[in-house]
Amino acid sequence: MNQKLQQLFPGFLLSVVVGSVVMLLSSFLQTSHSILLGLLAGILINNFYVIPAKFQDGISFTSGKMLEISVVLLAFGINYTHIAKIGFSNFLIVILTVFLVLFFTMFLSKKMQCPRSVGWLVGFGTAICGSSAIAALAPTVAKDKEDIAVSMAVVNLYGTLGMLLLPLLVTLFQMSEVDASLLLGGTLHSVGNVAGAGYAVSETIGSNALTIKLARVAMLTPGLILFNYLLRSHQNQKVSYWNLPWYLIAFLVISTLVSYVSFPKEILDFSNQLGKIILTIAMVAIGLKIKFKTLWESGKRGLLFGAIVFGAMLVFIFSLIRII
Repeated sequence: MNQKLQQLFPGFLLSVVVGSVVMLLSSFLQTSHSILLGLLAGILINNFYVIPAKFQDGISFTSGKMLEISVVLLAFGINYTHIAKIGFSNFLIVILTVFLVLFFTMFLSKKMQCPRSVGWLVGFGTAICGSSAIAALAPTVAKDKEDIAVSMAVVNLYGTLGMLLLPLLVTLFQMSEVDASLLLGGTLHSVGNVAGAGYAVSETIGSNALTIKLARVAMLTPGLILFNYLLRSHQNQKVSYWNLPWYLIAFLVISTLVSYVSFPKEILDFSNQLGKIILTIAMVAIGLKIKFKTLWESGKRGLLFGAIVFGAMLVFIFSLIRII
């Protein structure tokens, strides 16, 4: 084993072992939140134990490169054909809502001066698909690892609150099945949030809301390209699609192939699951670099930012439903 590998191995092994325990625990608890649990496990370990210096290189490597690899593998779960299933008018509402939230995120981050990249990540996660969207954007924009932790905590918090409160709004306003499905599938952060809220109202709304959500998830690829374009323009950097990071180009190619070429279901399921495992390990490594103090300092403004963006998203979609 050469010297470089010897430096990386201890921290990499620690991340893998903790990540494996988290995956087993998630399986035992029958929860889909292994990514968040991995992040939490890493943070707890780093705050209650002193991690020796020899682990730091491997932890840094795992939190960076493994995150990029996981994003590439998660592209196997993107399918653009879901867009065709929701109809043109519904898709128009979804795409306009997503893009309005992305532009609003850029505007609000300037006005609020949200710390570092927290605002960008929270807005992007809110617009598309929660933690997975944050993980996909993070390698190119996250200034510090704490920003990833804060944004994931914020979108999961508001996703859970939305899952509990939006079904009450649907009932209060006596929304039709189509409008209710658009509201839930077009605004809630994760697929789990949409399923929980939709099926709490009715079987039909649950099924339709999930279809709309999957169409929104398919917006991850164009959303990543657009948001990177906006950020580079904002930072006065030279804008060129050929300058996209390698993992985003790979993500675009794979998601396009998966959408229009027939792959065996076993390969898609394996790649998607492997992506989640690697992402959980990367989240453990990110957590291993975070202290409670910095998390709290960044989190206060991130919570307010997340609330405003989610509120704006609800206003956008309510308005578009009425207009379109």
